[in-house]
Amino acid sequence: MYFDVASTAPLHPVARQALTAALDEGWADPARLYRSGRQARMLLDAARETVAEVLGARADEIAFTASGTQAVQLGILGALTGNRRRGGHLVHSAVEHSSVLHTAERHAAGGGSATAVPVDRHGLVSPARFAAALRPDTALAVLQSANHEVGTVQPVTEVAGLCGDVPLLVDAAQSAGRVAVPAGWSLLAASAHKWGGPAGVGILAVRKGVRYSSPLPADERENGRVPGYVNVPAIVAAAASLRAVRAEAERENARLHALVERIRARVPQLVPEVEVVGDPVRRLPHLVTFSCLYVDGEVLLTELDRAGFAVSSGSSCTSSTLTPSHVLAAMGVLTEGNVRVSLPFGTAEADVERFLTVLPEVVAGVRAPLGLDLPAPAGRSGVLLLDALGKRCPLPVIELAKRIGEVAPGGTVVVLADDEAARLDIPAWCGMRGQEYLGEAPAADYGADRGSAYLVRRTA
Repeated sequence: MYFDVASTAPLHPVARQALTAALDEGWADPARLYRSGRQARMLLDAARETVAEVLGARADEIAFTASGTQAVQLGILGALTGNRRRGGHLVHSAVEHSSVLHTAERHAAGGGSATAVPVDRHGLVSPARFAAALRPDTALAVLQSANHEVGTVQPVTEVAGLCGDVPLLVDAAQSAGRVAVPAGWSLLAASAHKWGGPAGVGILAVRKGVRYSSPLPADERENGRVPGYVNVPAIVAAAASLRAVRAEAERENARLHALVERIRARVPQLVPEVEVVGDPVRRLPHLVTFSCLYVDGEVLLTELDRAGFAVSSGSSCTSSTLTPSHVLAAMGVLTEGNVRVSLPFGTAEADVERFLTVLPEVVAGVRAPLGLDLPAPAGRSGVLLLDALGKRCPLPVIELAKRIGEVAPGGTVVVLADDEAARLDIPAWCGMRGQEYLGEAPAADYGADRGSAYLVRRTA
């Protein structure tokens, strides 16, 4: 079962049909005046009008890019360049896609400045707090329509109303086609492969009157915003599938919402020590994320794959990056053992029920070697020092969970750890388990030559 459309959706049948037809009819250069060129131009113009209609824009406001990431990057850099007389300050939420964060880092390295607005434990940004981050020299604000890891829908329209004359770029990659585009955007980015179109097509929409200057060398195509030859067949397929999925969304959203609600309710009942993350109300209808304590996310995903389920994770200590998810870290929730389920259109109820049957068995199998079912030793008061130096998360948290029972209520456990993820995961574990996190102290205070000391008081 493929439950990862938040990463990429399977090619929609309409997209496949449109792509095949456009390969025969739209292969020529749409900038040329001969017959085959005019035919390609007609197909390109029709696709542009279709996308504009679905997104609530004008056709001449739409430009096609090579990806959603490129659309975000060009949108941010072009708006900052166009508004450079206003200032060099950029505002964005702390849970934006990495394409936003990397572009903000480059902007700051080049002499600009950027402010990341915090979110609450559900991943939701406060409109008032976002507005408070705006300054007289703010040239651009960026806010996603919905989060790609936990599905939280952001208050875009409310934030837009507080931005005044500061342009707002909305990253709609996760929501375009599935739900209506929120009002108030000045620039908008989207990605075709998220809604079932072909990979390699992104959308950059820039409202008329918004100051925009391409950060790249001049090019005549796509109103000068995106250089290079356009892939007409892929664009035609992207537009056709966008129209198709938007027509299907009214029916499918209600059905998928009910299936996701079932997952949200039953996973905590079926699997011990699990937390469902993301806003329970303001969320996408097809996406749910939950965190399993004492489990490595990469191992869990591998076992679920063996059981026949393709899901993804925002887990931190993967073999490729060893970096915590910035989204989960900003929310203050566990960055280990995370599972993101995003259901495609047409997902059957029986498939979800099978997932709910398999999941508890898989999690129990992953946890079995850890000895977490051993009875807690007799309690005693005082301070317990746990040396987890050199151990990658979730091992420091597992050691804490296994041995906190060695101190009586009111006693303190000190965890020595040098994995940066422990700084996020130990407080998150305390919040989930009802224990009191006392803070961080120098490891040298407890005889260690590296890392940090994390103090936890047993209250439960």
